[in-house]
Amino acid sequence: MRAIDPEAPGGPEVLVPVERPVPRPAPGEVLVRVAAAGVNRPDVLQRRGHYPPPPGAPSTLGLEFAGEVVALGEGAEPALLGQLVCALVAGGGYAEYAVAPADQCLPVPAALTAVEAAALPETLYTVWTNLFERGFATEGDTVLVHGGTSGIGTMAIALARAFGLRIIVTAGSPEKVAAALALGAHHAIDYRAEDFVARVKEITGGRGCAVVLDMVGGDYVPRNLQCLADDGRHVSIAVQGGASATIPLFDVMRRRLTLTGSTLRAREAGFKALVTDEIARTVWPHVEAGRVKPVIDCTYPLAEAAAAHARMEAGDHVGKIVLTMARD
Repeated sequence: MRAIDPEAPGGPEVLVPVERPVPRPAPGEVLVRVAAAGVNRPDVLQRRGHYPPPPGAPSTLGLEFAGEVVALGEGAEPALLGQLVCALVAGGGYAEYAVAPADQCLPVPAALTAVEAAALPETLYTVWTNLFERGFATEGDTVLVHGGTSGIGTMAIALARAFGLRIIVTAGSPEKVAAALALGAHHAIDYRAEDFVARVKEITGGRGCAVVLDMVGGDYVPRNLQCLADDGRHVSIAVQGGASATIPLFDVMRRRLTLTGSTLRAREAGFKALVTDEIARTVWPHVEAGRVKPVIDCTYPLAEAAAAHARMEAGDHVGKIVLTMARD
């Protein structure tokens, strides 16, 4: 099969198709003939050599995909054979065939194309576990999400609308602000032109937000804390602006703030299975009804994975970039 499995780290140019054996599903796994695979920021970090796959994961890039189940490992549910599924995996998605734990697969409903289904798992699991589970966001809450037009940001907007949250996002240009508003954000702040702390206070009447979902880190963290209401929750999911921050501890104590965060890829399979089950029960009805969909920026064939990564690194995309497995 063709796959994107670079021998050494580097720029996008290292992403060239190579031949690899079709993987065999282990007990509890399924083999999927991949139709499309989502491109995510962790893929870029892995390509650069900064985010190695966890032990046991394939070196082939790709954390999510959609396609048809064509073989079953021992113990996998027989009814899965022939089903169209999307799956969250620790690696292996940039390939014509990939394996996934059966209990990390979700059925692709008629409301989704294969490209849309492939773009769902990574951002959906990330936003659900961090905004709703760690951040305890509930109906009526106001939340602040940075990177409003990223894959994470656009998924947060979709879930916020589905579950009754009031969502404020930041974005880096007037065009991206307009895009975020068109996608359903209640407010969008151009962080290059405005002080997002002051704007959040203005929008919330001085009360602040219940949750901040942050992928920047660094000097954003103390500013984010100024955006929180008393008893607010700050959830970190990436550190694109720096892995260290100065925290005003007395303010945290006085206002009873919670600082938390998580990474998803290295979590144990049992945790991911539990999240899959929760998403199937709570979010999937919205997906089946067409109320929650990923925003697709563009698609590239597998052979043009380098161009897909270059577009992600340029930062001009709105929503998800997806690779498709065109076959002869």
